[in-house]
Amino acid sequence: MAIRTILTQGDPALNKVCHPVTKFDSKLADLLDDLKQTLTESNGMGLAAPQVGILRRAVIVVPDPEGDEMIELVNPEILAQEGEVEDWEGCLSIPGMWGKVKRPTWVKVRAQDRNGDWFETEGADLAARCFCHELEHLDGHMYDEHTDRLYTAEELDEILAKEDEGKPRKRRRRR
Repeated sequence: MAIRTILTQGDPALNKVCHPVTKFDSKLADLLDDLKQTLTESNGMGLAAPQVGILRRAVIVVPDPEGDEMIELVNPEILAQEGEVEDWEGCLSIPGMWGKVKRPTWVKVRAQDRNGDWFETEGADLAARCFCHELEHLDGHMYDEHTDRLYTAEELDEILAKEDEGKPRKRRRRR
């Protein structure tokens, strides 16, 4: 396993459509393992292969920021979605910046695992947001396309402090 460099906004690879994975071999397993290690080191909630310069349809998602589970999604597609909520979102490829983005409150995803077997998973709230965010990377899109403005972490902290009016809050993990 290796920690890979995460590409940042402006790198052309982030705006390209990824190719489907057709070989379920040790190269794919190495990529998924590297994505997991890179995601763990970066304290993020999701990471897509194009964010490390690999134009393949593979992502890792952490559905619960309090848990240790990481879901590997190869050739993923959203089958169904419901609801809508606007909330803050960040990205490891746009470090230190945040924006308000509308996403579904629930999604159902179909994908393959590292062996090529199909499965379905679903997520609500933050997990749904993560699924949508990471799958967009596979089509060359980033969350900043959905927001009017990006905010620094300091600006976000000020906004959230005003919204919370003294309520304690946990530091949000970057995606």
